[in-house]
Amino acid sequence: MQTPNSKHSTLNLTRCTWAGSDPLYVKYHDEEWGKPVYDDKILFEFLILEGAQAGLSWITILRRRENYRKAFAGFDVQKVAAFNDKDIERLMQDEGIIRNRLKINGAITNARLFIEIQKEFGSFSKYIWGFIPDGKPIENKIEKMSDVPARTELSDRISKDMKKRGFKFFGTTICYAHMQATGMVNDHLLTCRAR
Repeated sequence: MQTPNSKHSTLNLTRCTWAGSDPLYVKYHDEEWGKPVYDDKILFEFLILEGAQAGLSWITILRRRENYRKAFAGFDVQKVAAFNDKDIERLMQDEGIIRNRLKINGAITNARLFIEIQKEFGSFSKYIWGFIPDGKPIENKIEKMSDVPARTELSDRISKDMKKRGFKFFGTTICYAHMQATGMVNDHLLTCRAR
């Protein structure tokens, strides 16, 4: 049961302004963005979605998320890694996703490389979280949205390593967005209810 004081303090809390009023965006902001993810399947899902986002708004991808889930075999990395030319042509005809051949090919390449990392490190999660000091989310002190960086030295380093391994559509800005989405960094405003 809430006391009047706790209810009052909740009312004072805001939401990161980028969430806007779109119910899908608000739900994503409140329930997913900035929450630590250690599950390889979810990390792979975000890798596919972030790669698809390149040059587009995140809400564009979020609205197509379920279409991506269907098109990319429920984000099953083994199945996506086995996609062939026939699958690429099927995806190029799928109006529910972004029909960009480079991005589609990149997603398949990334799936194969994701599996290589799993073999090398035991899991993709161990690999990517291994870049984070002590493996604990970085808690940034964000007072206003303009304080949120587009990239950091850490995202530069992770992106560089992944590019060296052959990953596509994973430059430092996309890498940082991935880090935010999967809770490697917490960039919620200090006053945000989801923090």
